[in-house]
Amino acid sequence: MVHEVRNQSTVIKFILVGFSEFPQLQAPIFLLFLTIYTVTVVGNVGIIIVRRINPKLHTPMYFFLSHLSFVDVCYSSMITPKLLEVLVVEDRSISFSGCMTQFFFGCSCVLTEMFMLAVMAYDRFVAVCNPLLYTVAMSRKLCALLVGGSYMWGVLCSLILTYSLAVMSYCGSNVMNHFACEYSVIVSLSCSDTTFSQMACFIISVFSEMCSILITFASYVFIIATVSRMPSKGGLRKAFSTCASHLMALIIFHGVILLLYCVPHDKNSWLLVKVETALYSVMIPMLNPLIYSLRNKDVKETVRRLINSKMHSLQIKFR
Repeated sequence: MVHEVRNQSTVIKFILVGFSEFPQLQAPIFLLFLTIYTVTVVGNVGIIIVRRINPKLHTPMYFFLSHLSFVDVCYSSMITPKLLEVLVVEDRSISFSGCMTQFFFGCSCVLTEMFMLAVMAYDRFVAVCNPLLYTVAMSRKLCALLVGGSYMWGVLCSLILTYSLAVMSYCGSNVMNHFACEYSVIVSLSCSDTTFSQMACFIISVFSEMCSILITFASYVFIIATVSRMPSKGGLRKAFSTCASHLMALIIFHGVILLLYCVPHDKNSWLLVKVETALYSVMIPMLNPLIYSLRNKDVKETVRRLINSKMHSLQIKFR
């Protein structure tokens, strides 16, 4: 049902279309996203717990990884529950304040993760290029500053963009052909001048993406230069193994972001936009813990010990 709304944003409600154009696929899509969300939460919370209980993982790399997992859980929890709700209920409305809240936290998480991945690239650069001074160079204070700066940048930029959307008027149709409050969909429903908001979005997006890619590219240029001078094949293999997981996460994250925002889309290609949004908002938070944990012996060993201890305690309990 389409509701006509006035230009008072305080009383507006948006209607999320979701994937309603495929009614026969609602149940399978719901089960798919529910499974992905469960794996996402278990995997990311698991990494945070494993890092805390294993002293071997009290390193800068796993400090950054635990914060990446925290951001992934927050981001997925802002998007997926509403997506699941839209798939099963008839009332697909979301209040204006709820929409702005979802956009704010979602945008904060994306920008924070973007710089968190760049910070992790710098961490790998220090680990490979200056291993003897790694613990000194990556001090607790510096790690805290890098993580805090990533969060602050994400929140600041998100505040600017959310404010630019909140002050606009919405006086036409309030039907969103999406499953979440994504920027381009919100802007498309506005009947006021969107120049400031679109300019702010363009500047923040380009600056953040370029800075993140530049830091990452520079870090890996130095890493490759250092690795190419290593005489030992064992050292070469170890250097690449420390970077492979992070490089894989980077390629997936930036690849999907660039596909969504830099590849031109037809005005009627909302289904493609929804699928691409689902990739980085639902799939990527699930893939990150799998990418990092499956390649790390310490993580797998800690998880194995946790499972064995739980099984042992259960056996004792039921004897």
